Amino acid sequence: MRRKPMRRKAIARATAAITVVLLAVFGAFGGAWAAQPVKIGFSMGLTGAYSGNGKAALLAIQIWAKDQNAKGGLLGRPVQLVYYDDQSNPSLVPGIYTKLFDVDKVDLVVSGYGTNIIAPAMPLVMQHHSVFMGLAGLAVNSQFHYDKYFQIYPFGPQPQLDFSQGFFAVAMAMKPQPKTLAISVADSEFPQTAATGAREWAKRDGLKIVYDQSFPPNTVDFAPILRAIAATKPDVVYITCFPPNTVGIVQGVREIGFKPMLIGGGMVGPQYAFVKQQLGSLLNGFVNYESYVPEPTVNFPGIREFLARYQPKAKVTGIDSLGYYLPPFAYAEMQILADAIAATHGFDQTTIAQYIHAHTFKTIVGDVRFDADGEWAEGRVFQVQYQNIKGHGLEQFGRSGTQVILYPQRYKSGTLQYPLPSSGS
Repeated sequence: MRRKPMRRKAIARATAAITVVLLAVFGAFGGAWAAQPVKIGFSMGLTGAYSGNGKAALLAIQIWAKDQNAKGGLLGRPVQLVYYDDQSNPSLVPGIYTKLFDVDKVDLVVSGYGTNIIAPAMPLVMQHHSVFMGLAGLAVNSQFHYDKYFQIYPFGPQPQLDFSQGFFAVAMAMKPQPKTLAISVADSEFPQTAATGAREWAKRDGLKIVYDQSFPPNTVDFAPILRAIAATKPDVVYITCFPPNTVGIVQGVREIGFKPMLIGGGMVGPQYAFVKQQLGSLLNGFVNYESYVPEPTVNFPGIREFLARYQPKAKVTGIDSLGYYLPPFAYAEMQILADAIAATHGFDQTTIAQYIHAHTFKTIVGDVRFDADGEWAEGRVFQVQYQNIKGHGLEQFGRSGTQVILYPQRYKSGTLQYPLPSSGS
C-alpha cells in the first residue's frame, strides 16, 4: 500500500519532465511557425499585352523570395508574395492596390511592369506612405516627386532624355554626320514620352526633323507608314513602339528595301527571346536599346548565375527563355529592398526610403544608386546593334557578338556597321 503513493509521485515527476521537454520542443518550433510572414504585394500583367514581361518578372521575384527565405527571410520572418493579375489593364491597378493595402494588409509593395501600370498605382501608394519599387517606368515620378519611389530600370536622372541619348550619340558619331531625322512612335504614354526626348536631342544635335507622326498601338502593317517615311529621305529614323509593332516594322523595312543610315532606338520587342527568334537575321543592322546582353563588358557579379537558374524554369513554363530584359531587374529591385530592411532593422517606410536614397547597392545588374526622384543617378540604357545573326536559331543570342554594345562608351564591345544592310544579310 505504501508503494502506490511513491509510484504516483514517480509518474507525476516523469509526466512533468516529459511535459517540460514537449513544451520546449513545441515552443521552439512554435516560435518559428508563429512568425508572421512579411507580405510583399504587387499587381502583375499575367494575361493581356504585357503578360510576357509580367510572367518573366514574376518568376524572377519568386526566385528571389526562395533565395531570401533560404537565408532566413526578412529579419527572421518568412517572405510571402501576394499578387494579382492586372490583365495588363491600367484601370484595374487602383483596385488591386486598394485590396493589397486594406484587405491583405501587406507590409511592402512593388509595382507591376511598365509606365502604364505603375502610374495608376502611385496615388494609392502615396496615400499609404509606402516605399514603392517601380519596374521599368519611364519618368513616372516626374509628376509626383514622391520621395519613397524608386525605379529599377536604368533610364537615368532625366529619363525623357536619357532613354534616347545613346541612340543619338551613336548617330552623331557616324561619318558623315546625319542631317535629317524621322520620328515614328506608337500613340501611347511610354512612346510619346520617348518621342519628347528624341525631339530634344534632334534640336541639340542640329538634326532637321522631316517626319514626326504617331500610329495606333495595334498597327501591324507598316508598309504604308514606312513608304511615307522613306519618301522624306531621312538619314536617321527613331522609333519607339511595342513588340507587335516592332515585328511589323522590321519586316516592312525589308519588304520595301528601306536603307537609312541608322534606324531603331526605342523599339520594345527585340529584347525578348520570341521576337529575336521570329525576326532572326532580319534584325541585322538595326540599333536598339537593351538592358542586358551577354557581352564580355557587362559581366556583372551574379547575373550569369541568376540567368542559369532562371532560364531552365522559363523554358518549362513557356515564358521568355533568355530573360535578359526584365528578370535581372525584377530580382535586383528585391535585393535592394531586402538590403535596406536588413540595414535599418525594421519596416518603417520612411527610414527604408531614406536609407535607399543615401546608399549605393550591389546587385546582379551592377551598382545602383538613386537620385532624388528615385531614378538611377547615372543612366545606363545600352544601345546595341544586331550583327552576325544567321537564320532564326535562338542559341546564337546567348553568346557575344550578335548584340554588340555601342553605348555607353565604358561598356562598348564593338563598332557600328552602317548603313542598314540589305535583306537582313
